[in-house]
Formats: sequence, structure tokens, C-alpha cells
Amino acid sequence: MESLIVAIVVAVIVVMLMASTIKVVPQAQARIVERLGRYHRTLNAGLSFVIPIIDKTRARVDLREQVVSFPPQPVITEDNLVVSIDSVIYFQVTDPRSATYEIASYLMGIEQLTITTLRNVIGSMDLEETLTSRDSINGQLRGVLDEATGRWGIRVNRVEIKAIDPPNSVQESMEKQMRAERDKRAAILTAEGQKQSAILTAEGEQKAAVLRAEGDARAAVLRAEGESEAITKVVAAIHEAKPDSHVLAYQYLQTLPEIAQGSANKVWVLPSELTGQIAHLAEALKPPVDSGR
Repeated sequence: MESLIVAIVVAVIVVMLMASTIKVVPQAQARIVERLGRYHRTLNAGLSFVIPIIDKTRARVDLREQVVSFPPQPVITEDNLVVSIDSVIYFQVTDPRSATYEIASYLMGIEQLTITTLRNVIGSMDLEETLTSRDSINGQLRGVLDEATGRWGIRVNRVEIKAIDPPNSVQESMEKQMRAERDKRAAILTAEGQKQSAILTAEGEQKAAVLRAEGDARAAVLRAEGESEAITKVVAAIHEAKPDSHVLAYQYLQTLPEIAQGSANKVWVLPSELTGQIAHLAEALKPPVDSGR
């Protein structure tokens, strides 16, 4: 009976030892194997075997790209203004052995290195340059971090500045300046619009005056041509009719009432030549004398 119990215990121990020799590592992960306390090898994804008791496996190392967002950090600019900067780091473990043995916590190391690098970079810029130079800041941060973390087995792929928040007083001043700039641009556009409208109105009035003057001149010319043609026709008709002095005197008598209608015509004089013609006209208008009497 005792021998059976011993056999069972030995069998259980053997199964446990055999199970401990089998290590299954998931995809995109790695495990460090230490033999007698020293680094022995790195287990990659898949099935691996180790020697029980002699070999010891450490925690898994994630080989995927990782994203770490650090809390906002106060940074002083060159013109002594405190800005709050929120950053994001994209990195990947390329050497599990270095990430395990070269630094105790690479996440904390990356965070502290990011903070100190930010302070060095921003400290050489004024506020305006800081707000407009995100790409430059990202490039400098990535260069410094990638160089420093290379010996840790870390590759920094990207560094992004999520937000740069200046002090509240500076934000208020910037908003006032922006509103003033917008009001200035609006006033300039309004003035330019009014100026353009006045110019167009003046040009339109000038063209209209020119057209009216040209129309009046054309109308005067046409009226003069018409009157000239009328006079020519009247004169021609008179010449063709060959009127005698009696007809002319009679026509003059018909015109006299029209001449006398003017309010300023109080006194008017008859030409001496016309009196004789009127006398002849009067003589001509007398009824004929009956010779039979």
C-alpha cells in the first residue's frame, strides 16, 4: 500500500515536471529564460521547452506597438510663460532582453525622458513659436527619445503633442487680439466695398451724363436739320408760288396777333415798307364799283 502511494506521488511529480518544461508563448509576445539566475535565451511565439528547476521564465514582454498618453506637464517658455503640454508616445519593444535588463521600468523611463526633453525644447522657444511649431517639437522629441531609448531595446515610432494650453490671462489676450483683427478686417472690407460702390456709382453717373449729352446733341442736330429742311422747303415753295406784295401783306397781318400776345410787347412798330403794302391790300379788298350807276 505504501509503495502504491509513493508511486502515485512520484508519478504526479513527474507529470508536473514535464508540464513545467513546456512553455507556450502567444503571438506578438516574448519571454526571457534565466538559467541559474543568468540570462539564457528569449522564447519567441510558439511552443518551447525548458529544463525544470534549472531554467526560470520571467514575465511576458509585449512586442506590439504601444500608445502611452502622459498627463499635461507645466513647461516654461523662453519668455517666462507657463504652458501646459499634453503628449502621446507611440513606441515598440524591439529587444526583449534589453527592455528587461537595461532599465527597471521602460514606461517610467520614457515618461520622465519625455518631460525633460519637452522642457529643454520649449525652454528655447517663445510662446508664439511654441504654438505654431508643433511639427518641429514632435520631430525634436522623437529624435531625442529614439536615440535615448535605443539601448533599452525600444523604438519610438511617433511623438504627438495633443494640446498646448497657455495661461488663462494669455488666452484672454489672444482672444481679444483675434477679435480685434477680425473687426479690423471687417472694417477694411466694408470700407473697400463702400469705396468700390462709390466708384461704380460715379462711373455710372458719368456715363449716363455723357449719354444724355450725346442724346441732347443728337436731338439738337436733328431738330436743326429738320428746321433747316422745313425752311428750305418753305422758301422753295414761296419761290415756286411767286407771291405778290398783296399776299405777303396779308400773311403779315395774320402774324400780327401772335406777335402782340407776348406780355412784354406793349408797343410795336410797323415797318414803313409794310404800310404801303397794306394800303394796296386794302385797296384790293374793296368791293368792285358798279359802273352801271
